[in-house]
Amino acid sequence: QVQLVESGGGLVQPGGSLRLSCAASGSIFSINTWGWYRQAPGKQREWVAAITSGGSTNYADSVKGRFTISRDNAKNTVYLQMNSLKPEDTAVYYCNLRQGIGRTYIYWGQGTQVTVSS
Repeated sequence: QVQLVESGGGLVQPGGSLRLSCAASGSIFSINTWGWYRQAPGKQREWVAAITSGGSTNYADSVKGRFTISRDNAKNTVYLQMNSLKPEDTAVYYCNLRQGIGRTYIYWGQGTQVTVSS
């Protein structure tokens, strides 16, 4: 069983920064893809960023140039550094882990609230 535990959310002023962390425990494969998603009130969950086991990254256009996803394989942890935060970044942020051989298993964190407000 794989469990993901997130941390790092909170209240920040516009223009500020936060770093989210998501640590995995259990049976973690060496080949996998981490992702971050977010869900604002009244909206559908949307993809934010992803990083493969090879280190390739991709970002949603809305966060490109402001957010950076990274991973520490030794710690089975993924990070999301968020800079130049805007009120529209306010959401619950979820980490996501995809792995598997033959079939893909998908795991989710419990979510962490990020509020950008003055």
